[in-house]
Order: sequence, then C-alpha cells, then structure tokens
Amino acid sequence: MLDWDALAGPLRQRLAELAAGALGEMRPSDVPAQLRPVVRFTPAKRAKLGQSALLAALRDSGVFRTAVVDWCRTHQPAALSLDDPDPLVVAAAAVLQGSPTAPHYAELIAFRSEQGRLRGERDSAAARAERLAAEVQRLRTELTEAKQAAERIGGENSAEADRLRKRLREQGVRLKEAKDAAEQARSELEVVRAERDAAVAEITAERDRERARAQEERRRADRASAEVEVARQAAREARQGDEVRLALLLETLEGAVGGLRRELGASGTGPRPADVVQRVRAHSGATGEVPDIAALDRLLALPAVHLIVDGYNVTKTGYPELPLSDQRDRLSHQLAALAARTGAEVTVVFDGADVLAVPSTGPRGVRVLFSEPRVQADDVIRDLVSAEPKGRQVVVATSDRAVVASVRRRGAYAVPSALLLARLRRF
Repeated sequence: MLDWDALAGPLRQRLAELAAGALGEMRPSDVPAQLRPVVRFTPAKRAKLGQSALLAALRDSGVFRTAVVDWCRTHQPAALSLDDPDPLVVAAAAVLQGSPTAPHYAELIAFRSEQGRLRGERDSAAARAERLAAEVQRLRTELTEAKQAAERIGGENSAEADRLRKRLREQGVRLKEAKDAAEQARSELEVVRAERDAAVAEITAERDRERARAQEERRRADRASAEVEVARQAAREARQGDEVRLALLLETLEGAVGGLRRELGASGTGPRPADVVQRVRAHSGATGEVPDIAALDRLLALPAVHLIVDGYNVTKTGYPELPLSDQRDRLSHQLAALAARTGAEVTVVFDGADVLAVPSTGPRGVRVLFSEPRVQADDVIRDLVSAEPKGRQVVVATSDRAVVASVRRRGAYAVPSALLLARLRRF
C-alpha cells in the first residue's frame, strides 16, 4: 500500500504541481475545504505553499484525484503515461491512477533521491580529501622550507633551531593527521558506494519480481474474464434460441387452435369414418410435395407457417443472366411482397463464399442469411428446418433433390423453384 507520508521530495513536488494546475479549473463547489485558501494563488505558488494540503486532498479525496486525472488527460496527457522514460513522470502517473505498481515506483524515486543525497555526500568527501591533499602538499612545502631554513641557520642559533625543530615536529603531526583524515574519508566513501550498490540491486530485484507477479495476475485475470464472457455468451445464445423456439411454438399452437376452432365451427362434425380406419400406415395421406400454386397458397395461409427459400437455386432457375447481387435483390423484394400478402415468415439463404460484404439489413418481412465461407447454404437450410419446433408448418422452396429429401424427412414441405417463381410473378 502506498505510504503518502514517505513519498520522496521530487515526487511530492510533481504531484503538487499537477494538482495545483487542475485546482484552478475546478468549480468552487468541487474544491476540497482544505484547499480553498490557496485557490486564489497562481499554480506555482499553490504548489509551493499548499503542497501538504494538495497531497492530503489527493490522498483523502477520490473526487479531487479524479478531477486531477481528467485535467491531465485534457492539458497534459503525457503526465499519465506509464511508458515515459522518466521514472518521476511514471511514478506520478501511477500514484494518480491508483496503479498497483505505484508503491514500487515511489520506492524507486525515493531511492534515486537518496542516491542523489549520497552522491552529494560522496562529492563533498572527495572535495574534502582534495582539500586535505592540498593542505598536505602545503605542509610539505612548509616543511621543506623549514628544513632549508634550519640548515641555513643551524649552527648560529640553537634556540632558533629548537624552535624550528618543534615547528617541524608539529608540522609532521599535522601531516599525519591530514593523511589519516584523507584515508578515513576514502574508507567512508567506499562504504557509501557499497551500500548504494547493494540497495540498488535489492530494489531492482524486488521491482522485477513485482512486475512478474503483476503480469501473471493480469494474464490470469484476462483468461478468467474471457472464460466468463464465453460462458455468458453461450448461455445468452442458448436462452435466446429456447425463447425463439418457444415463441414460435406458442404462435403455431395458437394459430392451429384458431384454425381448428374455425373449422369445427363451420362444419360442426367430428372425425370422418375414413379417419379412424385401422391398419393404415401412418402419414399415408400426407405428402411433402406441393403440386401447384393453389396448394402453395393453402400452405402459406396456414397459421405461423415458415417459408425457407434456397436463394441461388431459385434465382438461377428464374433469371440466371443477372449478376448475383441483382439476383439476390430481385428475389428478396419479390419475397417481401409475398410476405406482406400472406403474413408468412420468410427466410432466404444464399451461399456466402463469394460475397465480400454481407448486407446488414434486407427488405422488410424477409430474413436474408448468408452461409459461412466454408459452409453450404444447403446445410444452413437443413439446420433451419431442424431448429423448428414439432407441429409448425415449414415450406422449403428448392429444386435440389438432396435438400428436398432431407427436409421432407424432417417433416417439411418441398416446393420446386419453378413453382415459387410462378407464384411470385403474380405480383
């Protein structure tokens, strides 16, 4: 967790400057109470005099921190970049955006600040050593001069010689002290360097471990989110399919009940004798073929009937000389007129392998479907028939014998393409 009180001076100054810039554009009612005394100052003066209050507001007020982030996005978008080469910019951006890596960047800035302080101490120690070396050189010069003076007056005045020898001994003591001080300064400088290198290595290793853990956690979260989304999508699709089938089944049952009531009301009779004759094969009176237009009209007049059209099979039977796009448009508009007249649900299926741009909408009342690039329209038609609930009347318009046989096995009526075209020409 981020320790705001332990933030390094450069990072505190950076956050205060960004907050001071955003404070000037906030509405008076949104300004935190502790910052109102510094609002009238210039941004630079706010950052200098109100630094503690600005940082406290960033720490305690999520609204103020969000306002600062929004201001940065508008005026200084680079201040929110986590890829900036300047660690100070990245650390400030991580703190403002509440990134989990913010504490590590704060530690890095604190370390660099401490490193700068240690570098200053090192430079000061080096300068001190240089001064001591200069002092040693000066003392050596004085010592040499004293020796020369002592030699010059050696035999003339023993008292002066003793004084000079005493001064020489003092200079020797001072020289030794200067050498010891210089040696101690070098030793302290080496210790500081060793501590700095160890601290850098430790922080770098910890940062790399945290980055690796954060990346692994992000990958796990992304995988979990993807799996949850796939499960949700599958559940939504299954639920939607079930709801559509249930609605169609209910619509079919309602239409069938209404038709049965009208039929019973008109005739007032029950089953015919021929209807109860035994030892007759099931469905022997029903056929999947539609012989003429009148039979097709009767099928399309059934309640909740679904007409499925094999698109290119019909268009290439009726008008093969037209381009494929014109064939699709012509058939779709003819089917729209048929749907408007009969009230039937109409679906037309085209092969999608050669279609570069699939239209997003079709004529009103007509569902236009394109198969996937490696899927035939015939298979889509079979899937549509299989998806219908039992009891609903389904009519498939195609002259493809394989499709006719498969849809009739599934309980659908088969209409030749030429018969559907004849019906469409009546409009």
